[in-house]
Amino acid sequence: MRFEGKVALVTGAATGIGAATAVAFGAEGASVVLSDVNQSALDESAGEIQTAGGQALAVLADASRAADAQRTVAEAVAAFGGIDYLVASAGIQTYGTAVDTDEDTWDRTLAVNAKGVYLAAKYCIPEMVKRGGGAIVNVASVQGLFSQPNVAAYSASKGAVIAMTRTMAIDHAGDNIRANSLCPGSVDTPMLRASAELFSPGNPNGALQEWGGLHTLGRIAQPEEMAQVALFLCSDAASFVTGAAIVADGGLTIRL
Repeated sequence: MRFEGKVALVTGAATGIGAATAVAFGAEGASVVLSDVNQSALDESAGEIQTAGGQALAVLADASRAADAQRTVAEAVAAFGGIDYLVASAGIQTYGTAVDTDEDTWDRTLAVNAKGVYLAAKYCIPEMVKRGGGAIVNVASVQGLFSQPNVAAYSASKGAVIAMTRTMAIDHAGDNIRANSLCPGSVDTPMLRASAELFSPGNPNGALQEWGGLHTLGRIAQPEEMAQVALFLCSDAASFVTGAAIVADGGLTIRL
């Protein structure tokens, strides 16, 4: 197993990409620390790892709060001895232009999506240094790279993640820490399904099918597909990959 004896911390691990990534790490031998604000779903994800024979610790935490981020890392170290990998997946989707996005929505979007990534790295990196290095994957979005309408705060937050990840890669290369951002297209998560219901009330599957048709592969992704990209970026197979924004979008952006 690729990650036997290693420790992975995954934020936003209750559902979607984060949950799939946590479960995939567990299946590959890692001890997994899962954090999220959704206690019941978080426990379900951790339970899936444990039922399969893996080690998992669920920590109820708000990614945007420094005290929660610091506590999550402290609990990870207490339980498993350190941290080797961080996948910062916590995020929220909001809609609106710069004009009609209210300030509270702007602040919350940037707090979870960008500040949450910063806080996770801030407290994880010193623990990685103690273990001789590690790898970070920050989940961004193609909306941080390419322009789409009506997502002013969301695209700003994901663009910030991509830029911050590049800086992390430079700042911590000497510590043997690699950092990359993962930029998915549309992924079949509760967040995307909530968006589909918003845009197509009563027929969310129709919206999902329409959005899938925009991708060259003709469908939206499954969270497990993004998890495998994240695990690759953490693995030794990606030992010369750092500072990259990895686009895993089923060919969405090549058609823009």
